Amino acid sequence: MMKTKDSPRLWMYAGSQKLYGPGPLKEVHRNAAAIAAALNDAPVITLPVEFKGVLTTPEEIRNSLAEASSSAACAGVIFWMHTFSPAKMWIRGLLELTKPVLHFHTQFNRDIPWDSIDMDFMNLNQTAHGGREFGFMATRMALQRTVVTGHWQSVKTLDRIGTWSRAVAAWADQQGARIARFGDNMRFVAVTEGNKVEAELQLGYSVNGYGLGELVARIDAVEDAAIDTLVQEYQDLYEVASELRKGGARHQALRYAARQELGLRAFLEEGEFVAFADTFENLTGIEQLPGLAVQRLMADGYGFGAEGDWKTAALVRAMKVMARGLPGGTSFMEDYTYHFEPGRERVMGAHMLEICPSIAAGKPRLEIHPLGIGGKSDPVRMVFDTPPGPAVNASMVDLGNRMRLIVNPVEAVAPDEPLPNLPVARTIWVPEPDLEIGATAWILAGGAHHTGFSQAVTTEMLEDYAEIAGVELVVIDRETRIRQFREQLRWNELYWRLNRRF
Repeated sequence: MMKTKDSPRLWMYAGSQKLYGPGPLKEVHRNAAAIAAALNDAPVITLPVEFKGVLTTPEEIRNSLAEASSSAACAGVIFWMHTFSPAKMWIRGLLELTKPVLHFHTQFNRDIPWDSIDMDFMNLNQTAHGGREFGFMATRMALQRTVVTGHWQSVKTLDRIGTWSRAVAAWADQQGARIARFGDNMRFVAVTEGNKVEAELQLGYSVNGYGLGELVARIDAVEDAAIDTLVQEYQDLYEVASELRKGGARHQALRYAARQELGLRAFLEEGEFVAFADTFENLTGIEQLPGLAVQRLMADGYGFGAEGDWKTAALVRAMKVMARGLPGGTSFMEDYTYHFEPGRERVMGAHMLEICPSIAAGKPRLEIHPLGIGGKSDPVRMVFDTPPGPAVNASMVDLGNRMRLIVNPVEAVAPDEPLPNLPVARTIWVPEPDLEIGATAWILAGGAHHTGFSQAVTTEMLEDYAEIAGVELVVIDRETRIRQFREQLRWNELYWRLNRRF
């Protein structure tokens, strides 16, 4: 079960002004409260929505938005301009605001009442130009926000707000989050490096290193009775190779994998970590590279990055929070090898061990095989394929002057044949628009070989997350053409150098 902070809320405000008088303002309040209640009741909106009132003066606006910024109970703010709210009133308040913003451009009535509309109705229902007034000020102030236009009872509109709410939940989860790093990154590797100070400034989470001795102490302290219970859980949940079962020649390796999981889980829970990274080049005091332990911890919602890749660990955690409650899983992933058959080009994704079983098709199988790298005992791991269907691959890279989030929608497909000699979890996918353009664009954008892979998260969720975080977003999809893509990257470089925040 994924552990997150106590669920914060989305605070909703309606904008108006004193000019309309007490009668119309009561109507504004009733309508706005009704819309907030409908948003709160919509299952697709994953955070509670609380109506906080109608704002009509600069003082009300500033005080309310200062409260939203300082309150841990507020994850994000929804603004609706029911009537015309002169936007100079909003300047000081918006300067105070630090929470994600959704500008909801809707109106209470869906249709124009053709036979009864009069000037009283027109004066009260002024979203059409009240929203534009607010929009000008938000643009003038370079306010990062998401704009959703549509009727508040429309399924499409509610779905769009629901998508934003998932990005907000991931952002809220990252603020003050702790990520553990066991050992450094893989030696001489560039893309897993990054500026941890910059990441905390920009993204809100803290990354710190911990000695293997601290983890080993937790692993060694695990009691045999706890191992017995966990081994039985393994046998209940998974297909287990006979050599790993009780009485089998490699049963002790399974028991050690259980010891590893319990020790690592205890360390992460004691430190209130949400994600972690390790590396096969630093395993002093550990008998086998954590494979099964990492897979199961990811299934419980932890983010993970191999070879010390803390940026991917944080991204996988964010994607798991976005995906909570949706069908389909989310995992750490790596582009491993290509299939270049003409007209059927595709990618095989895998890793040495650490792929999350949330993306498994059917029941995973526990197996043990030599790793051939790291110089430790043979590790236990889950082996499985993934189901076909749409997915996304995402990579967060540090370009020195900024973070860049690269997103590529893909289509997971079944392997052409069984893979009896490949003892790792794996998936096959076709990137958009195809392997040639998708891989070329990914390389031009500086995308990493490590990714967050999800059959639940959408490009739109990651787009909202990037907007909230203020990081560059690069999407490689069906519309991508290399010539235009190169130019987009060049223009992005200029924009982000001029728009540096810190």
